[in-house]
Parts: sequence; C-alpha cells; structure tokens
Amino acid sequence: MSGRSPAGETGSPAPSPLLVPIDYAQIAGWPDDDHVAALACFRISARRMVERPYTTKALGVDARGLAAAGRRALELGEVGAEAARAFFERNFCPRRIRPDSGSGFVTGYFEPELAASPVRTPRFAWPLYRRPEDLVDIDDATRPPALDPSFMFARRTAAGLEEYYDRAAIEAGALAGRSLELAWLESPIDAFFVHIQGSARLTMPDGEVWRISYAGKSGQPFTPIGALLISMGELRREDVTMDTIRAWLEADLARARQLMAKNRSFIFFQRVAQDDPALGPVAAASVALTPGRSLAVDHRLQTFGAPVWVATDAPLPHERQPFRRLMIAQDTGSAIVGPARGDLFIGSGREAGTIAGSIRHPADFIVLAPEPHS
Repeated sequence: MSGRSPAGETGSPAPSPLLVPIDYAQIAGWPDDDHVAALACFRISARRMVERPYTTKALGVDARGLAAAGRRALELGEVGAEAARAFFERNFCPRRIRPDSGSGFVTGYFEPELAASPVRTPRFAWPLYRRPEDLVDIDDATRPPALDPSFMFARRTAAGLEEYYDRAAIEAGALAGRSLELAWLESPIDAFFVHIQGSARLTMPDGEVWRISYAGKSGQPFTPIGALLISMGELRREDVTMDTIRAWLEADLARARQLMAKNRSFIFFQRVAQDDPALGPVAAASVALTPGRSLAVDHRLQTFGAPVWVATDAPLPHERQPFRRLMIAQDTGSAIVGPARGDLFIGSGREAGTIAGSIRHPADFIVLAPEPHS
C-alpha cells in the first residue's frame, strides 16, 4: 500500500448506477463463509461508527445507515454462525459493483516487522519522518489552480499553498534539521516498503516494539515501481511480486534509489497505541485492522465500515479454494483506484508479506449497503 487517508464526516450522495442490486442467492459461496469472523470485524468499525459516523462517499453507501447497523451489531451480543449470517442478510442489501472499465482487481498488503532505532546510529541511518507542520490537507475548495485535482495535500508557505516536496527532494535533504525523524531503519529499501504498506511494527534495540501508521503524504500520485520494471524489461509481468521487486532493488542500491525516486509520493508516519497482537495497525478508518477481513478501498468512492464481498476465480497463494469472503472496508491507499478495486490486509511479518506480494487477482466485488430502515 502506498499511504492511508484519514476518515471524515457524514454526507449522503445518491446511490451510484455502478451498484447493481442482487439477491444473496446470487452470491456464490455466501453460505460457506465464516460470518462470525466477518461480524467480529464489522463490530470493530461499529464501535467507531456509533460515536462518529464516516462520510458517505461517491458510490452512495449511506454512512448513517451503516452506523445504525453497527449499533444493532453491538447490541446483538455473541452469536453463532446462523445468527451472524442472518444479521447481514437482515440489515444489508447486496449490490454488485460494476467496474468502471475492464474487470475488478484485488491485491494484498501487510504490516512489515523491522528492526529499528529511535536515534541515528551507524547501523540505522535511514529515517522515517513524522508529518511536517507545513503539510496541510486540501480539497476542491482550497486546492490551488496549479495543483492537479488528485492532490489532497499541499505545502503551506508565506506565498500561499504549493506542491509539497516529493520523494527525491526529501531524500536530498528538504526536511533536514527540522527534527522530524520518527525512527531510523537499516536501508532505504526497508523504508520504501514501509511507505508502500503504510504501517509497520518496529523493534527497538532494547526490545520495545513501536507500531507506526500513516499520518499524511506529500500528495504526488503513486507510481508502482513493479510496472516500471516491466516497462524497462527488467521483470516479466507474470514474475512481478514483492519479493522479486525487492531482489531487484537489493542487487544494485544506486539503481534502486534512482528507480524508487520515480515514485514521487512520500509518506509520513505517527506512533500509535495498538496493544492487541492479533490485530494489525490502526489504519485510515481509525480502527485496527483484522488479518484476512480488513479491506483497503478507494475512499473517494467507498464508504468506510461497509461490508464488501470479494470473490476470485483462483485461490490466493496460501489457500486451495478460490477466495470468496466478506471483508470490511477499513483502509485506503494511493494505489487503490476505482470502484471494483481492493487490497486485502493479510497480517504482519515476512510470511504475510510474501503472501500479500503475490496477490494480483481479477475479482468481483459486492458491497452490502444498509437497508432503507437502517
């Protein structure tokens, strides 16, 4: 992943024509899913939604209705498989998401686990940065005319808002001397992959574990370096995984840094409290992620907290059956663009990273929109 955006407030655009109502009987594999696990993940979002509903986004899945369904989920108490399935069927209407072009697509992401230091040392010499005080959120009303409409961040200056420093400028020292270094890693490649995933568990020399998460980004569009390696003839499309990309980068650090700089987007981080080792980091929707159940979506289109059915024709790398599972929209990322596009949160550590980096599957997406009474 390439950075997560913060959650917002309520609003109610009309449902999008990209959402096509269907029946639960039309969802292949629906009866076989673990609805208890899906409900547990939904309740994590529910606790947030009942206090502060999310924003209703462009597809029109109503945030207030999701919050009302979340309240009922919390009142339901612990239930078995049949009752969990009945909860979703009673409170939500399935709507197939029609891709804006081609077919839907799903990838995977994870939480890296890395050795780090709170101070610079000969071993740990590559920084992760806190969010700078001159980085500001912008929208259609505040965006300067010179900035592309995709920019959601800018740099505050005495002359007004400008494009923020990009990756190359920051790595050349644009933020030096401002005490923004949050932690230090062993290599720029490690830092780059933390930027892609948007979070990490960092083990300090004294054994203390820090969890860090997304706090903002420079604003430039995300450029996938895997696609660049394909266009350069360095890797075949069918061979591109996170592991093959990393192996290419590690083979020649000078070339690696030149290539990584082509992804101009730069991510800033914050230290967060998240003590449950079974859960992932606190992400864009302000809730902790659940391995195998949390989904990153295009937050311009998808409402946080919505249940989303994701189905593939082929198994994921660690499974035998085609992936068909009810996920909860709890995160976002710069590379996740389009209505039928998602990123599965796999978990933490190297094994999760190997699995996540191998997921590049055509997929169908069905969002469960709250019933009108919700």
